[in-house]
Amino acid sequence: MFKKILIANRGEIACRVVKTARRMGIKTVAVYSDADKDALHVEMADEAVHIGPPAAAQSYLLIDKIIAACKQTGAEAVHPGYGFLSERAAFPTALAAEGIVFIGPNSHAIEAMGDKIESKKAAAAANVSTVPGNLGVIETVEDAVRVADEIGYPVMIKASAGGGGKGMRIAHSADDVAEGFRASRSEAKSSFGDDRVFIEKFIVNPRHIEIQVLGDKHGNVIYLGERECSIQRRNQKVVEEAPSPLLDEATRKAMGEQSVALAKAVGYDSAGTVEFVAGQDKSFYFLEMNTRLQVEHPVTELVTGVDLVEQMIRVAYGEKLAIRQEDVKLTGWAIESRVYAEDPYRNFLPSIGRLTAYRPPAESSENGITVRNDTGVVEGGEISMFYDPMIAKLVTHGPDRLSAIEAQGAALDAFGIDGIQHNIPFLTALMEHPRWREARLSTGFIAEEFPDGFAPRKAQGEIAETLVAIAAQIDWLTQERRREISNQLRKGAATKERLRTVLLDGEPTRVETSLDGDAVIVRTLDDSAKETAARRVVTGWRPGEPVWAGEIDGRKIWAQVRKRQSVYGYDIAHRGVAVYARVHGERIAELLAMMPERVVPDTSKLLLCPMPGLVVSLAVTEGQEVKAGETLAVVEAMKMENVLRAERDGVIEKINVKAGDSLAVDAVILEFA
Repeated sequence: MFKKILIANRGEIACRVVKTARRMGIKTVAVYSDADKDALHVEMADEAVHIGPPAAAQSYLLIDKIIAACKQTGAEAVHPGYGFLSERAAFPTALAAEGIVFIGPNSHAIEAMGDKIESKKAAAAANVSTVPGNLGVIETVEDAVRVADEIGYPVMIKASAGGGGKGMRIAHSADDVAEGFRASRSEAKSSFGDDRVFIEKFIVNPRHIEIQVLGDKHGNVIYLGERECSIQRRNQKVVEEAPSPLLDEATRKAMGEQSVALAKAVGYDSAGTVEFVAGQDKSFYFLEMNTRLQVEHPVTELVTGVDLVEQMIRVAYGEKLAIRQEDVKLTGWAIESRVYAEDPYRNFLPSIGRLTAYRPPAESSENGITVRNDTGVVEGGEISMFYDPMIAKLVTHGPDRLSAIEAQGAALDAFGIDGIQHNIPFLTALMEHPRWREARLSTGFIAEEFPDGFAPRKAQGEIAETLVAIAAQIDWLTQERRREISNQLRKGAATKERLRTVLLDGEPTRVETSLDGDAVIVRTLDDSAKETAARRVVTGWRPGEPVWAGEIDGRKIWAQVRKRQSVYGYDIAHRGVAVYARVHGERIAELLAMMPERVVPDTSKLLLCPMPGLVVSLAVTEGQEVKAGETLAVVEAMKMENVLRAERDGVIEKINVKAGDSLAVDAVILEFA
């Protein structure tokens, strides 16, 4: 077996590879850019080599620097992770020339499957079901419109190279094709250095299902079940699960066998994924093959018990697969949520900055429930604008789908992050969404269920009662601490019952609190001060901790808590419900009800930059009239181009930026008359 391997990647996947290598007794070498000098993967590896500036094109994408790092450290093999160099056929070729082993498929398989156009031709030759479309490269807008008209709308414009949802646009008309063609080519060139695109039929109300395959260098190939990846936004996966709630055993077998046939046709010899678009009727069509480890591989590992990274290493070393197809059994259900640094309340725009708090739920496996957190960050670390905004992948496994979902919701509530915005509020709300829980899925789920963007669920029913109890307990604790600090009372003297008013987003609930041993008793009162309900709250939470963990009437509860700066109160989030909670004496609450509300500044005549990013282009000039929906500017952030459009008709009065400028969030791009 290898004695030392180098990991040509960063973040959570680099940390993930280190864990398996360490368990196998293999030493590891990390590489890092200037932006990652203090990163977790650098700390975890046995050695680390600096390879350049923050931009990936000057560090992680330079083959010669990776090879030099291997020679410097004596690494015998390289694991590429996903992204960066993982699907570039030139990489294993260059490594082989230096006598270094590539822990991944051979360059021929990467070349055959890495190009979406050529891979579809190979799939058709292997009798794999394919989507109707045009497999030639589209050169002009006119050709794109003609091809789309022939196929029939809607169509998907897709970059031939790369993945991750970049360079992809759905078009419902000739106008959409013209705009989408230009955007796809531009995005593909900036992301992959290859602006070729093709067009295929877009399946209405589709599901995204993929098959995990595993091959060795001796001609053996197996499949390890499927993953459902239909919960997507901008063609990027957000939540994945295994198995798929759509498939029956016959469909699973058919998809798996076709995937194996394709892998064998190109001599595939590592872990890889064959992706399909599936209709609600269980029909399925080949999309592409990813010749690398997928981001969502943990759900497959949890339902099969197979460590895919270990298998990749063993195969690269030349070992035969020890697993036969009949050995593969799917046990239980696994759910993975991608925790991103993005603001769900601002249409999921990227958020960068320092993690002033990072407290993930504890990894565990007990009572039939497993919680796993794959991450590449630590508290105090920085989320950089140079790389993807992923913070972690939170994975839960249970005996069935509902138990895995319940465990995921609880684990998300227990995930404390501060310093940046993150998508946990959206993910927790999703776990409670009826359509998700009923598995009525499609790739349009997020767009259909959140057409106006995400807003927190309103506090009501049992969740509102839970939030009231948490807020009242926090108030009791903070009041007690204030008394002790000021020495106004003896310790433990403030134990008599107290009447308080809990305001959740301004909605009042009258409560009476008292102490009973280590528990705070929260009694809800009606308008006549008559007791209507009582809850027993026990917690070890202390002010400043980002996650409130405790029991309410014996039931375990987690909630995210953040003290508001410069104003009184806390932001509390639980199961997708986020509230601004304040607790006051009754007289103060009465007076607050008479206070005027703060007026929000009018920004209707300003185009604000919705995220930190780079101005790619401006589509307007000062004095120009624009109509609602017209493009105003394009801003690039975290390798994605974002088109900013006019929300109403107007005239451009002033432009404050130019192409190439770096902007902070809410920077004024232009002003309307």
